[in-house]
Amino acid sequence: MTTRPAPPRLEHLRVENFRALRRVELRNLTPLTVLLGPNGSGKSTVFDVFAFLSECFEHGLRRAWDKRGRARQLKSRGGEGPVVIEIKYRERGFPLITYHLAVDEVRGSPVVVREWLAWRRGSHGKPFRFLDYERGMGRAISGERPDPEDRRVEIPLSAPDLLAVNALGQFADHPRVSALRSFITGWYVSYLSADSARGQPEAGPHERLSRTGDNLANVIQHLKEQHPERLEQIFTVLRRRVPRIDRVLADVMPDGRLLLQVKDAPFSEPVLAKFASDGTLKMLTYLVLLLDPSPPPFIGIEEPENFLHPRLLPELAEECRLATRATQILVTTHSPFFLNALRPEEVRVLWRDEQGYTQASRAADLWGIKEFVREGALLGHLWMEGHFGVGDPLVAQGGPTRPLPRETRK
Repeated sequence: MTTRPAPPRLEHLRVENFRALRRVELRNLTPLTVLLGPNGSGKSTVFDVFAFLSECFEHGLRRAWDKRGRARQLKSRGGEGPVVIEIKYRERGFPLITYHLAVDEVRGSPVVVREWLAWRRGSHGKPFRFLDYERGMGRAISGERPDPEDRRVEIPLSAPDLLAVNALGQFADHPRVSALRSFITGWYVSYLSADSARGQPEAGPHERLSRTGDNLANVIQHLKEQHPERLEQIFTVLRRRVPRIDRVLADVMPDGRLLLQVKDAPFSEPVLAKFASDGTLKMLTYLVLLLDPSPPPFIGIEEPENFLHPRLLPELAEECRLATRATQILVTTHSPFFLNALRPEEVRVLWRDEQGYTQASRAADLWGIKEFVREGALLGHLWMEGHFGVGDPLVAQGGPTRPLPRETRK
């Protein structure tokens, strides 16, 4: 059995001019990062940054741009300049790499204004860009470890809306570019739905869940055929979370479709998935995702508390943390129960400032939070009691004052 190489890890995200994210930075990203805040604070917008970047690589910039209403709807109101997304990530055995993408619109069409990859090989010296493109024209350095002394090759792209990393990453002589392309195309930014999981797809094993979970039956078929021990592990955890559940069946019907059924322990006949509870299907879907034998390098989950009993959420949070041994996870939530299982450094609190733009701070940097947790307090309780201040919907209604992050207090 071969060991899969560890995927790159995101350490930093910077966004400019993306809807309410006029200027937002998330530094020192943890393996499990959770976004918390009231409705409209920008949690889903940060989530969509990852979806947008993933779709740019999977379907092309134009499709991802048009899907979000083009510049009129996508760019920050009152903001000037391009949409900028910059990530810093680290491959095992390599220095920190920065990927910068700036996109604007010209006569209704998206254009890659600037795109570059840079790193600093040694502990000193300036970072250098081993890929640098502007409006379809630029250059790249090939090789396993590109160096400033290596020869730069001019490689024009056929259109200004093409991503250089996506184009050059398909060639073996650009392994670092290829690694980034594989990393981003492998992201799983989910919009899981219990109703989607009830479908009856055509039979055939699928290794990975779709973003809506409408191929859940196909993935269970794959696990049954290729990883029966992992499927049994999923059922073992499911039995602990949902009383009386025995197992889930994915049987091929005469018309070639898969029928998903849930078997309760006391009864001999299973129940069709279309009649199973939303919570049962959502929990099953999360377990299939988090216990994937070959997980994606990055997973995004929005509001996992929907349809689940509150007492299940701390265990689900711990399941997410365990999964980060092999992947990196971003979660948005409103649930104090999910929050209770988290650490202050794992939580980013989002709120809108007086100008209407999103701001973000680590819970660990809010005044008094680390001290409360050190004395045994739980984050969810602190949040509900108003100790976070920032991101509290009551603030706008004359509620508790907003504690400032530590670095801004005198």
